[in-house]
Amino acid sequence: MTSPVGSEPLPNARELFDIPDGIAYFNTASVAPTLRTGLVAGEAALLKRAQPWRLLGPDWFSGAERRRALFGALIGATADDIALVPATSYGFAVAAANLTARAGSRVLVLDGEYPSGIYTWWRFAERTGASMLTVRREPGQTWTEAVLGALDDSVAVVSVPRVHWTDGALLDLDRIAEATRAAGAALVIDASQSVGAIPVDVRALRPDFLVSVGYKWLLGPFGLGYLYVAPAHQEGRPLEENWIVRKDSDDFGRLVEYRTEYQPGARRFDVGARTAFELTPMALAALEQLSAWTVPRIAVTLAATTARIASAARERGLPVPSPRGPHMLGITVPEGLQKRVVAALEEADVFVGARGSAIRISPHLHTTGADIEQLLTALDAALNR
Repeated sequence: MTSPVGSEPLPNARELFDIPDGIAYFNTASVAPTLRTGLVAGEAALLKRAQPWRLLGPDWFSGAERRRALFGALIGATADDIALVPATSYGFAVAAANLTARAGSRVLVLDGEYPSGIYTWWRFAERTGASMLTVRREPGQTWTEAVLGALDDSVAVVSVPRVHWTDGALLDLDRIAEATRAAGAALVIDASQSVGAIPVDVRALRPDFLVSVGYKWLLGPFGLGYLYVAPAHQEGRPLEENWIVRKDSDDFGRLVEYRTEYQPGARRFDVGARTAFELTPMALAALEQLSAWTVPRIAVTLAATTARIASAARERGLPVPSPRGPHMLGITVPEGLQKRVVAALEEADVFVGARGSAIRISPHLHTTGADIEQLLTALDAALNR
């Protein structure tokens, strides 16, 4: 695990989150706590939505465009490259609908990967006559080594994350992207467990598609996600046909003058009802805060937190993955104890995730030294029962 060069850690920001003293929340990778600014923005949005005469024509577009631009800036893309989607599954579905594979080719995925992608590629394989290639690691092998060892010119699509969602194990996407291009395959990245917490640059990676939900490391509400679409695919077919993605849709008086043209870039892939009057201000508040913090500084700060936890875990003889992302880690407890340990931690007001065979630890800038001590004390008590 490496930290971005030249990035200074951020001060603790617990006061910006609505987390009471005594609560040690280490489950950002499941659902992030909402920023206080997000709560204020959401309340104001609900009050405005309750009086719909206050909603003006530009309100249907301005927040969505601002969201598009802010997310694009986080990954090195332009606003034109970003579609607004409700979920990872929707983004994967857009990717699958706009990619092809010859019969007998393969779709490369990781063992134990997030289900939405797996199910999407199952259906894609059925449609195209391709088959699934599930990459597994041998003992001592990294995910990067396993992927590169399996990737050849029989692969039509490589669908991988930046870090494995169960334990934060890191993939070297620069190497994988280069090998994917050399094999003539398409690259689809699930960035739900990375964008907002670890630098991701589509200019270097050049994926065909990259998708992320907004309620994890982007600190936003449910239902507002993001899809990067490479320029080569921006003339493709959307999953649905809705009015707001068509040319001149901001001219309400001419909506029945039906258009064949779409708005530019990836906007044609936006989900209907993308405006989300009630939720968009919450997403904007979160994206603006992330932009102010900057992702490299978030990554450096979280790396120090997870390094402390990883060191303590190793001292207790509990394995953690290496290499891993700076923002999360999976702790492997003795077989059969995972559910019992997680339940015991919750009794001590320590909240983690149980994913795969690991106890997944995912802090954020609200995490304090006292939280870490509370986690370790509760973990010791649970394991010594």
